[in-house]
Amino acid sequence: MDDTLQRLLEAEMRAEKIAQQAEAEQEHTIQKAMADAKSENDRFTARIPDLHRGFIAKAEERAEQNVAELRRRYDERHVQLRDQAERREGEALDAAFQVLIDPDR
Repeated sequence: MDDTLQRLLEAEMRAEKIAQQAEAEQEHTIQKAMADAKSENDRFTARIPDLHRGFIAKAEERAEQNVAELRRRYDERHVQLRDQAERREGEALDAAFQVLIDPDR
């Protein structure tokens, strides 16, 4: 019986040692995962200025494209209005002369 008790005690001690090793490995795994997460977070945080600069550059590029498009449209409209004014210049002069000649009209 002493031999059985001794084997049970040894088995319990081995089980306790295995449980302690498992807890140590678990803690190590948790600490490594936390360190990896912190490292990735630090790496991402370090990239934020580059990401921000890239975003600003793209926004400026889009703004410049929009300004160029608006200028192009403005120039087109200006040409259209100038052409229309030139086409109607004769009509306007005739109407003005008629008003000067016959103000009661």
